[in-house]
Amino acid sequence: MPLDIVVGAQWGDEGKGRVVDLLSRGADITARYNGGDNAGHTVTIGDRIYKLHLIPSGFIHPRTIGILGNGMVINPQTLVQEMEMLRQAGVKVTADRLSIADAASLITPAHRLMDAAQEAALQGSQIGTTGRGIGPAYVDKVSRRGMRIGEMLDLASFKDRLDEHLSSIDLELRSRYQHPGLDRQEISRVMLENAAILQPYIRRVGPIVRQALMGKQVVLAEAAQGTLLDLEQGTYPFVTSSCTTAAGVFSGLGIGITPARCVVGVTKAFQTRVGAGPFPTEVTGDGAIALRGTGSNPWDEYGTTTGRPRRVGWLDLPLLRYAVEINGITELFLTKLDVLSGFDEIPICTAYRVNGREVSLLDTTADARSLGLAEPIYTSLPGWEEDLRPMRDYNQFPETARGYVAFIEKACGVPVRRISVGPERNAVVEKAGV
Repeated sequence: MPLDIVVGAQWGDEGKGRVVDLLSRGADITARYNGGDNAGHTVTIGDRIYKLHLIPSGFIHPRTIGILGNGMVINPQTLVQEMEMLRQAGVKVTADRLSIADAASLITPAHRLMDAAQEAALQGSQIGTTGRGIGPAYVDKVSRRGMRIGEMLDLASFKDRLDEHLSSIDLELRSRYQHPGLDRQEISRVMLENAAILQPYIRRVGPIVRQALMGKQVVLAEAAQGTLLDLEQGTYPFVTSSCTTAAGVFSGLGIGITPARCVVGVTKAFQTRVGAGPFPTEVTGDGAIALRGTGSNPWDEYGTTTGRPRRVGWLDLPLLRYAVEINGITELFLTKLDVLSGFDEIPICTAYRVNGREVSLLDTTADARSLGLAEPIYTSLPGWEEDLRPMRDYNQFPETARGYVAFIEKACGVPVRRISVGPERNAVVEKAGV
């Protein structure tokens, strides 16, 4: 049963989209199992850039079937627009290639307005959500009052349920948040239009994935966000609302516990995050600009979904080791090593100091309170001047760049199999066997 899983080993934005695109060349199915359109996966093919928020990144390959799992929360308007964007780019989007789980939860415009109102009410304590309605949709899901994608199959019944949903949120927005209220008629019109478009794609997806695995087809499961944003294992409360780790695959796709052939952890060669929360290795000023870029090209550190500049810092090995253990990561895919070219020395966090005592994060928990007390302890590694972007052979890398990779491998106890040195599809260096 060849199940491969790709997870983010940091706070998201690690470059999973291009990793899934690469690994999907040998996959029969690529499947998203968590999150919603707060995720932004970017794939660069030639001079075309695909920014995907719901559809699995590997769907761009013509032989691959795409699945949106039941662990997701789906904004139908975003999905319809994304499907049309892919069609305009020449990608075949048909009901025999794309399946949407009937048990996936629904995001409505009312959820998005509620998200914005709740975040604004926090004033100085904002979490830093994307404002896409993810949290309110998951709240409705766990309180058992949420709507599911499968309800769209009966438009008359769906309209009644939608009216009930909009009335409830409209009342709360007006009474609790002094909001002027919803345009319920317009929202209902658009939602019903999208429901009619999506109906042919809606089905049970668990049997599809289970049958593929039994037939020894390759299933590539794609996580959204990163390990440190996991609702249970991340830097709570500065987390997302879903299971972002490898464990979420089984419930998020509706399959039994199946041994994974590999769990690929995607990590940048440095650290980034979007939104609020503790960040021990964060840098500011000129150092931040050097890592982030100016925003002049898509490779710079600005959110795919939000456009916000990402917070940046040096690689945090205690957090990376934590992600390896939580996910059962078997190999690392290191992205953006090329960004570190030009630094004389590269600090890398190897431990923390908390209340005068040296600790690893794995001795504590990953919540925001514990991490907020941590002072990073750095080891400085020698840098390199060479531009890695044209290189396609690991042996071409300068010795100090190879030393940086080896330091990460030794600290984490798993191999780095591939390294990206640019946004292009072919800007990946295979390290296996070196």
